[in-house]
Amino acid sequence: MIFLIEYDRGRGHLVTIQTFVNGDRHEAEEQRLQLELNLKSRGVENEVVLLEASNEKAVRRTHRRYFEDLVELTNIPS
Repeated sequence: MIFLIEYDRGRGHLVTIQTFVNGDRHEAEEQRLQLELNLKSRGVENEVVLLEASNEKAVRRTHRRYFEDLVELTNIPS
């Protein structure tokens, strides 16, 4: 699966997440480009990324910073 993520670094939170099947890579890349152009035209400096993982649970585990706040990220389980 491919995940298109828009993340607001300044506020530290996820803005949007879209999911695409692997066969739709071209569509995911097009959507990423359109999102970046739209944000740029409005002067918004959000981070836009495409990530690939087997499922959303995996991407949430490998890229926690997009889904958890600072307190959650620094909480080390015992």
